[in-house]
Amino acid sequence: MTTASRHDKARPTAPVRDVVHTPDKVSLEGLEARWDEAWSEAGLFAFDERTTREQVYSIDTPPPTASGSLHVGHVFSYTQTDAIARYQRMAGKNVFYPMGWDDNGLPTERRVQNYYGVFVDTSLPYEEDFEPPFHGDMPKSARQVGISRRNFVELCLRLTTEDEKSFEEVFRHLGLSVDWAQTYQTISPTSQEASQRAFLRNLARGEAYQIEAPTMWDVTFRTAVAQAELEDRERPGAYHRVSFHRAAAGGVEGASESVFIETTRPELLPACVALVAHPDDERYADLFGTTVTSPVFGVEVPVLAHALADPEKGSGIAMICTFGDTTDVTWWRELNLPARTVIGRDGRFRPEAPEAITSEPGRAAYAELAGLTVFSAQKRVVEQLTASGDLHGEPKKITHPVKFFEKGERPLEIVSSRQWYLHNGGRDDSSDGLRAGLLERGEELTWHPPFMASRYANWVGGLNGDWLLSRQRFFGVPFPLWYRLDADGEPDYDEPLTPPESALPIDPSIDVPAGYTEDQRGVPGGFAGDPDVMDTWATSSLTPQLAGRWEREGDFFAKVFPMDLRPQAHDIIRTWLFSTVVRSHAEHDTLPWRHAAISGWILDPDRKKMSKSKGNVVTPIGLLHTHGADAVRYWACSARLGADTAFDEQQMKIGRRLAIKVLNASKFALSLGPVRLDGALVTEPIDRALLAGLASVVETATAAYAEYNYTRALEVTETFFWTFCDDYLELVKDRAYGHEDSGASAAQTASAQATLAIALDVVLRLLAPVLPFATEEVWSWWREGSVHASPWPGVEVLRDAGGAADPTLVDAAGAALAAMRKLKSEAKASQRTPFRDVRITSSSDELLSRVKDDLRRAGVVQGQLTIAAQQADVQGEVRVTGELVTAE
Repeated sequence: MTTASRHDKARPTAPVRDVVHTPDKVSLEGLEARWDEAWSEAGLFAFDERTTREQVYSIDTPPPTASGSLHVGHVFSYTQTDAIARYQRMAGKNVFYPMGWDDNGLPTERRVQNYYGVFVDTSLPYEEDFEPPFHGDMPKSARQVGISRRNFVELCLRLTTEDEKSFEEVFRHLGLSVDWAQTYQTISPTSQEASQRAFLRNLARGEAYQIEAPTMWDVTFRTAVAQAELEDRERPGAYHRVSFHRAAAGGVEGASESVFIETTRPELLPACVALVAHPDDERYADLFGTTVTSPVFGVEVPVLAHALADPEKGSGIAMICTFGDTTDVTWWRELNLPARTVIGRDGRFRPEAPEAITSEPGRAAYAELAGLTVFSAQKRVVEQLTASGDLHGEPKKITHPVKFFEKGERPLEIVSSRQWYLHNGGRDDSSDGLRAGLLERGEELTWHPPFMASRYANWVGGLNGDWLLSRQRFFGVPFPLWYRLDADGEPDYDEPLTPPESALPIDPSIDVPAGYTEDQRGVPGGFAGDPDVMDTWATSSLTPQLAGRWEREGDFFAKVFPMDLRPQAHDIIRTWLFSTVVRSHAEHDTLPWRHAAISGWILDPDRKKMSKSKGNVVTPIGLLHTHGADAVRYWACSARLGADTAFDEQQMKIGRRLAIKVLNASKFALSLGPVRLDGALVTEPIDRALLAGLASVVETATAAYAEYNYTRALEVTETFFWTFCDDYLELVKDRAYGHEDSGASAAQTASAQATLAIALDVVLRLLAPVLPFATEEVWSWWREGSVHASPWPGVEVLRDAGGAADPTLVDAAGAALAAMRKLKSEAKASQRTPFRDVRITSSSDELLSRVKDDLRRAGVVQGQLTIAAQQADVQGEVRVTGELVTAE
């Protein structure tokens, strides 16, 4: 017995109404608003907290960034999750389906700056009842106004609240069966408390640490960037052949020999700390252990060997600068080299030359770079190299991958900064086995589709550093820490001051650590609050805990955690999914969920991912108004998990046609006579065949949903439904009406009426997860309660009614009827024109003989209907010959 059949027995469907009420004219218009209101009033999708964990199916719903508007990609992936949620609810589960809003982060800050015309000036005091100069109408010629950080955060909260309301309206229109009483915001006080609690525990266990080190840095946003936020973009560049100098052999005074390097970043010459070549490169064997002098700036640097040097790249010897790329960082660390920082956090060359540049010409050359952007500094250094004769030949133009922050517009730099990190297996962790443990978690998780597991494993296996937690932003969850200031006002980073968990949430820019007073803030001998906020993923990685009220409300968390499902897109496996696994592994020693359903991207007509940053997104509200929610949902559920899908309004039109057909066909079926939900009444061969075929559809759809394959469930159900409409209804409608001239007995009429009711009952439930509005509308015409509160259909009733009937009978009869109709169409006669006599030849003659009476009625045959076997050489064809009764 299947799970669905057990539920079918335990939870009988709602009774049939005493009177069937079908509208005079069916329409999809207005169904969304009407049924959303009805569902809300009834609390249809509310989570029942009086439950056990075994009864619950919990979903870690992705919290969309509350910044601007939703796009069609949200509609696509959230619909797929909703189909699964609706199925699980009908399958008897108490579904915990919350909604979160991801409020903090760069997208929100940028929107607030542009919407209100403000920027943060940390030197400004807080202003009570501040009103910004603009409200979404900032002219291009206007300049943003500086405000305090606290005022800025208040504006962020104000605008995200407005965005969340508009997002909810779209999701309700779409028909998401979310429990709207179960919502959270990633920046709310409770979310800050949970995020800060998790961090303090990471710190106490030694999993979080702070260090000053080279950091990927976005010079526009002035913030550190994590490995997971990087993307490579092809950019033009050029190799410059530059000569360093070494003393000539033989000790001739003033003579030198040239050592040539090729670099794409000549502007970093003043930051050069060494040259490096591969230890097996014989060309440079005699240079190892010696020194050379840099051109223009005159700094003596060592020549060293390291296995990462590529003999095939450029001249085979490279300069190590602090820092040009991540390989420079590796060389710097492993070769124990000094740091000579020249680029500041604003992306410009620092005013002071590195101490290693001691000569007057060298310092004068650097002075020409001070304050310049990287681009301008490169041009000036090339001019300096040309003047000194150390640039050889024309630069060789190339295109090469350059690191960018995924939301940034300028190449990243590497600067030295103090940041918070969390162990994530990215370092050599052979001693604690963290990477191995996280890889094992990936193997424990059930992936849909399964091949997505490799993306997780490849990411974890390729990590080269720990998780950068801190960001130099304003709107986010602050680190709940302060630092003692020594007599010189310098902070003691080794022993941060932490609050008790009972004091959370903490804002160290406002709150004061125990034992101190506000007037000691920022003064020698006093304290300073940590100025940074946590990475967006540091909060989002706790969505199961935030939604599950972790350590806030009794045993609620234990009822929903570990959750059953994490739905998300494949591009954030490396970020959201991985970071959530890291936090759950550390805090709970378990996976945060059992299943991961990974959706694909929506592609534009050029097969590019739709995204706000690319400006190629389509907003959903127009689509929902034009096609209807069921149609848009049909398009979304026609795409399998993990598959990138083209934006296709034609598919939505097909979905709309299906939804309208559900209304029209159901109205027609319900008008054919009394509604009889009694399988014992089903006696006729084609009726039994239809229900036997429907039993197979239920089994296939149920198995598909168990594998999170809503697409397959929709395919088999839709195919059956069109057969039901195009063939079965036409074949049995006269018998179902029970007209005296039909020749049908009362038992034959009752059989058709019962079959129609049973089939409609099952098909509506099968289609309900994808077409919630059309199916609910039809259900309300003839049934009590909601189709979405009804049990998922089982097969027992269908098997009992269908018996051992051959489901192919329906197709064979449909083909025969279609051939009879075609004959009338070719004769340009009405379909109600009767035949005098008809002869049907078919390879399915045995089957067709069982439905002879139905074919006679449906084809309007007055005389003899003969069914004969098809000739062996034309197997599979159906041929119809006959004489039509024409008017005299």
